[in-house]
Amino acid sequence: MSFLKNVIYWLLEVAAFFATCYLFLLCLYPLMILMVVKLLITKRHEPEKKDKNEVTLGIFHPYCNAGAGGERVLWAVVKALQTNYDNVHIFIYTGDVEHDREKIISNVEKVFDFKLKKDNISIVYLHRRKWVEAKMYPVCTLLGQAIGSIWLGMEALALFKPDVYIDTMGYAFTYPLFKYVGGCKVASYTHYPMISTDMLSLVSQRSTTYNNRHLIARNSILTHLKLGYYRGIAFLYGLAGKTADIVMVNSSWTKDHINSIWKCPQRTHLLYPPCDVEKLVQLPLISDETKSKEIRLVSVSQFRPEKNHALMIEVMNKIKSSINEETWPKVHLILVGSCRNEDDESYVRKLKDLVTLLNIKDNVQFKMNIPYDQLISEMQQGTIGIHAMWNEHFGISVVDALAAGLIMVAHASGGPKADIIDTRDKTRNGYLAKEVDKYAKTIVSIINMSTEEKNRIRSAARKSVERFSTKGFEQEFTKIVESLFKLKQR
Repeated sequence: MSFLKNVIYWLLEVAAFFATCYLFLLCLYPLMILMVVKLLITKRHEPEKKDKNEVTLGIFHPYCNAGAGGERVLWAVVKALQTNYDNVHIFIYTGDVEHDREKIISNVEKVFDFKLKKDNISIVYLHRRKWVEAKMYPVCTLLGQAIGSIWLGMEALALFKPDVYIDTMGYAFTYPLFKYVGGCKVASYTHYPMISTDMLSLVSQRSTTYNNRHLIARNSILTHLKLGYYRGIAFLYGLAGKTADIVMVNSSWTKDHINSIWKCPQRTHLLYPPCDVEKLVQLPLISDETKSKEIRLVSVSQFRPEKNHALMIEVMNKIKSSINEETWPKVHLILVGSCRNEDDESYVRKLKDLVTLLNIKDNVQFKMNIPYDQLISEMQQGTIGIHAMWNEHFGISVVDALAAGLIMVAHASGGPKADIIDTRDKTRNGYLAKEVDKYAKTIVSIINMSTEEKNRIRSAARKSVERFSTKGFEQEFTKIVESLFKLKQR
């Protein structure tokens, strides 16, 4: 009976795998016909080049004005290109249609403190961005977003065909489009794989998470159908990703997963994202005595469900019952981050409801879309940094917190565990945790720690972040993409 059941489950997975691939091809076929017809009957808006040596470079980043770590990478790429290539004209593909070019570039300076030249930056506005958003696909979200990204990429290519195409958000299904239909050289910078073996493992173990509903987790048949669906997505994702000429990834964790799915390690480069460590390590450390009126736990991350702000709030509730009544009023959780749209704002409202429910409203503050100088001030005033995302691809905010002098408590997974946090006693630069109890216990121990011990960890933290500098990113990025420009000249 057990053998028969396993055979049935295997058949379900195989059926789901082939159904996923079939549905993808069924949707892709008419889209490609539309693309070819449109390219034949319409004239693309391609500005005349100033000279024959000019290289046009399109950067695909539909949320270029979001102000988070991914956008920091985008604008650091632009800055590196402007610094090292005089003959490059940069076109940013974005769905931020409500913002003009001046406002977008001004926001870059305000949020990231990057000063950019304006004369060789153009904005290409996309109106189909909603088709890559998860809310459009209540079921088969990954498949829907994959097809949606092709639809969005078709709009981008129809509006402007560059010589070199760089995707800085991880939309791998656009690569074959730009390479084989547009004839472009293609490079990618992947922050987080669309699907990973960890995701397959969670479904296989029937764990309930934000992307694996309880209904599926508790049902064997649905679990095996989802496993087949995920394997189909992984197969298609691998076919698309390996068409890139150059692959860049932001962490060891991401590199391992991309290599296992895309299978092109010879073209894959580990390039840590640009962190503002040069300025942050120069900030004077405010003494614990000066900050004694407050013990601030600072979180910096976009307001999205996967960032797991709810865990941080639950940690605060646990701390409340773990420290004395005299200390508790001094402890504050400061949640700093950007809100991109109504979904993010709705998410924040739910978090505020949780804070009210747990009766810790006086100890939790939300600071959304604040300017760069205020962000710096928040980190300076903080004592402890907190980060709770499971399998964070890298963790720019974790590095920033270390550089600013916060004692970091990050999730024991992904980039923070693999690349950033060192928990060895002699070289410790922070802490790792997974469950609420471990977070709370670690934070309480830091609160009670001697000033000497805190300063030792802060010193180690600042020394450990030198390899994540913006300058280092720009230099390494330029070396990696140089071959694209050589290929173009051929």
